Amino acid sequence: MLMELPAKISLETLTPEMVAKTIDHALLRPEMTIDEVIEGCRLCAKYQVASVCVKSCDVLIAAKQLQGTGVDVGTVIGFPHGNTSTKVKVFEALQAIDDGAVELDMVLNIAHLKSGLYNEVREEIQLIVDAAKARLPNCCIKVIFECSLLTDEEKVMACKLSEEAGADYVKTSTGFSTGGATIADLKLMRASTDPKKTRVKASGRIRTLDYLIECLQAGADRIGVSVTPAIIDDMRARKAALA
Repeated sequence: MLMELPAKISLETLTPEMVAKTIDHALLRPEMTIDEVIEGCRLCAKYQVASVCVKSCDVLIAAKQLQGTGVDVGTVIGFPHGNTSTKVKVFEALQAIDDGAVELDMVLNIAHLKSGLYNEVREEIQLIVDAAKARLPNCCIKVIFECSLLTDEEKVMACKLSEEAGADYVKTSTGFSTGGATIADLKLMRASTDPKKTRVKASGRIRTLDYLIECLQAGADRIGVSVTPAIIDDMRARKAALA
């Protein structure tokens, strides 16, 4: 679910419910136990975020926990380096959908992009998009760039290729590399895509309400975080203070 945000984004114009519906809550740490995943899903239902993003092995668990809550289940494809083969990524995407995922955050082939193999990069994204939407028409596909490893020219090209391939979102990073979401990258990604076709997701090292709002102001539509309670509770406290 995409929450419609006010034309002018600020603490004053946003509500806690609006902020919650911009959040994809990440449960992706490799050491995270099943009990922690279940507890994370319960937290997502409590705070009514847009979605939970879990490891592919946890999709079945998350789908069961979140059934009927209004919180979507997402997972990652080719995570975190993007260097598995296209056939494997397609299989992983379809298996995730069969397990209950409705949002897929796929890592593009970073090495192929940096090698100038643009047709291959576009084709891989399109194959995943086409296969996923054939299986589940409303499936949401986000393409992760890992911006900290790319030049600005490569980021612009990644935006172009993702949009041409039919992706729903372009996304800054996995959160597991050398950097996270920056305001400069978000502005560049927003300027390099058609807002009527492609949305922008900020992810990686977003830990405060203030920075989340900055990301929204820079053009992000979704925000990947793992500290949802701290952000939403802060929002509620500040709104109460303003009342």
